[in-house]
Amino acid sequence: MDRSTSRMANSYSPETIEAFRPIATASVADAVEQFGARGYLSGTIRQVLPGKLVGPAVTVLEVPSPEPAPPEHALRAIDESAPGSVVCIAAGGADVAVWGGLMSAGAVANGVAGAVLDAGVRDIEEIRRDYPQFPVYAHGGVPATTVGRYRTVSLNEPVEMGGTRVCPGDLIVADSDGVVCVPADRVPQVLDAAQEIERREREQTALILESGSLQGGLAKYHRI
Repeated sequence: MDRSTSRMANSYSPETIEAFRPIATASVADAVEQFGARGYLSGTIRQVLPGKLVGPAVTVLEVPSPEPAPPEHALRAIDESAPGSVVCIAAGGADVAVWGGLMSAGAVANGVAGAVLDAGVRDIEEIRRDYPQFPVYAHGGVPATTVGRYRTVSLNEPVEMGGTRVCPGDLIVADSDGVVCVPADRVPQVLDAAQEIERREREQTALILESGSLQGGLAKYHRI
């Protein structure tokens, strides 16, 4: 499958979304790597406003620009995406806020699941107060606006975020460890592999606790 092809944001069943929800991102990242790809985004993109996040990516690209223009493509992503989508804004790690309180209000009103930002976020206190269930993953908080500094140039085209290629429709899984992008054409296989990783890790943990030997668990399960 050509991952550059846009996919509908509601392409996953509720059962698939819920099956990923209890799985740690560490297990999902390891599962993606079993299929020869990097899934994890750089650890500089971290949980700023808490909450587990699982949903299909809607991608926006921002680039430096002195134009005093509103973030048109990001606003469209919020208003036009299917409920449960994850708005992913690529801005090359920009030290500006590509997301804020008003965008969060629009996202909540439209059922967007959360936001992943390769840049900063502002209005953190407002979002935490008014939308406590809305997770945001970003480089951190910064009060600077994008207006006159960055502008949006595309919606639902492949982007790079935190060293990883993210395509529209890829499945985003994020928790306090960070963010993982699961290629859309590998979601069922990655789910099976991640569930198997979690099952074996539970067995390994039980063996370590029973035997008192970390090395014994590693020797049997080959996982650390």
